[in-house]
Amino acid sequence: MTVIVVMGVSGSGKTTVGTELAARLGVEYAEADTFHPPANIEKMSSGVPLNDEDRQPWLEAIAAWIRDHQESGGVVTSSALKQRYRDILRTGGKVWFLHLHGDRALLADRMKTRSGHFMPVSLLDSQLADLEPLRPDESGLIADIARSPEEIIAAARTAFEDRS
Repeated sequence: MTVIVVMGVSGSGKTTVGTELAARLGVEYAEADTFHPPANIEKMSSGVPLNDEDRQPWLEAIAAWIRDHQESGGVVTSSALKQRYRDILRTGGKVWFLHLHGDRALLADRMKTRSGHFMPVSLLDSQLADLEPLRPDESGLIADIARSPEEIIAAARTAFEDRS
């Protein structure tokens, strides 16, 4: 089965969309933040962006989760900012990406109003600078976060179920 990776920068709504999408599909959900080693959380909490070396074990752990869910399917979140990060995730097996994309001002507003998250708004620009949108040869859908979560989930389900 194919695992759906809900991707995007911080504040794009990955958790909101991912949890509901998994519930509607009847598959397990995993939050990518739980795969980070404590040093990564500490670094980001201090306002220091992660580098590729920091992200490597995190991406490999998510790929392992994908591998473990190839038979049952699942939904996992991950910023998956760069194409090479998505390549690492694909080592786990078949994946389909739902890229939540939106305006910087909307993203920043969302980040400012949420509570209990370690990622400061100051790191948004570094994530946007690293972001490489899905390429045409990557299986998935780009969804505008200005739409409601319900609209995004409906569009994602249709595109996922209609994929060839």
